[in-house]
Amino acid sequence: MCGIVGLFLKNKELQPELGAMLSRMLVTMSARGPDSAGVAIYGAGEPDKVKLTLRVADGTDPAQLEGELAATLASPVGACVHSSHIVLTVARSREAEALDWVKRRDDAVQLVSVGSTMEIYKEVGLPERVAHAFGFAAMHGTHAVGHTRMATESAVTTAGAHPFSTGEDQCLVHNGSLSNHNAVRRTLQREGMTFATQNDSEVAAGYLTWRMKHGASLRESLTSSLDDLDGFFTFVVGTRNGFAVLRDPIACKPAVMAESDDYVAFGSEYRALSVLPNIAKARVFEPEPATVYAWERP
Repeated sequence: MCGIVGLFLKNKELQPELGAMLSRMLVTMSARGPDSAGVAIYGAGEPDKVKLTLRVADGTDPAQLEGELAATLASPVGACVHSSHIVLTVARSREAEALDWVKRRDDAVQLVSVGSTMEIYKEVGLPERVAHAFGFAAMHGTHAVGHTRMATESAVTTAGAHPFSTGEDQCLVHNGSLSNHNAVRRTLQREGMTFATQNDSEVAAGYLTWRMKHGASLRESLTSSLDDLDGFFTFVVGTRNGFAVLRDPIACKPAVMAESDDYVAFGSEYRALSVLPNIAKARVFEPEPATVYAWERP
């Protein structure tokens, strides 16, 4: 049992409030997932730069890491520290070198996400504590997804927390369980993909990344997952331009959505939506089984 929240803002004036709104939704889902929590925030970005969100090992100085990477690239590096994570912004032309540096420094940092607009923050602990530690309420952007986890099939670790990201500006959160994830993982590994955990949700994220790299749209990739991924699940997927929702054909996991002129919101339970402004004026509905719901900007 896990809790999922998602928020896509239609009203640009609400963008400074994105983090505060999502944080309230996330904390409301604590009872569904007290083990760990995380969010993917989509905000401002520059086309010629890329953000590397890294989890920093205990005892490691983030400023030292920033200086080391800048010296390695022989170019300026932007840095922003949020609790145990640091976001390093580098020139797009130096992305490959930066990622190679991350691999060499795996004793000090762990790659969480790569994106021009996306930043992912996740950690073990009660959602309220995680939200406070990272300062979710002060973050702003266009859309976001979040997850509270109750681990049932793998260890409670930061690496095993959601969201999972296996592609640039792409992430997935999942409530449910896949029965054929090991077989799918082996297929994707033969295609050259690598995985950091044994979590079935990371495999689902990798599957969508693989499909989209081969030319399928987000909607097409999610539709094909109904045939290729076996189990019961609710997926919420974030991309640079928006987010999408999919439930399995049985739809045994709870899900509710709300849409208004200001936003589109998702929650595992209605109480996650009840904290949103003017929710009484929104159209509230349960997403249908085996149906892709997607909202994206042009």
